[in-house]
Amino acid sequence: MDRWEREGLLAANNGMRNQLDHILDAFERQRGRLQDLYHQSENTRVQASSPDQSVEVTVDAAGVLTDLHLTAAAMRHTPEHLSRSIVDAVQAAAGRAQQQTEALAAPVDAGLDDLPDYPDLVSEATGLHEIRAFFRGDHKDAPS
Repeated sequence: MDRWEREGLLAANNGMRNQLDHILDAFERQRGRLQDLYHQSENTRVQASSPDQSVEVTVDAAGVLTDLHLTAAAMRHTPEHLSRSIVDAVQAAAGRAQQQTEALAAPVDAGLDDLPDYPDLVSEATGLHEIRAFFRGDHKDAPS
C-alpha cells in the first residue's frame, strides 16, 4: 500500500469516526429525551365521559382503562346502553391519550431527522425512516 492509499484510508476512517461520534452524541441527547418521554407517558391519565355523562372513565397513555365511575343515572339504563356508554367513553379517552402521546413524542421524533441515516455509513443497512415507518404502522415501508 502506498502513501496515497494509506492517507486516503486514514481520511475515510476519520470521516467515519466523526460521523459515529456525531451519532453517539445525538443518541445521548435523544436518550435523555426518551427517558423524559417515558416518565411523562407513564404518568399520563386521560378522562372522558359518555355523551349522557352517566359514565366517566380514565385511561393511561396506552389507552388502557384504569378507572371507571358510573353515576346513579347509569344504573337506570339498559345493559346494552350502559355497555355502549362505557365503550364510547373508553374510545374517546383512548383517542385523546394517543393524541397526547403523539404530541409528547413529536420533538423526539423530529430529533431523529438530524441524525445521519444508517445507509450513509453502511450501504446495505435499513434506514431510520423505514424503521420509524414500521413502528408507526406503515408496513409498506417495513424494513426487510
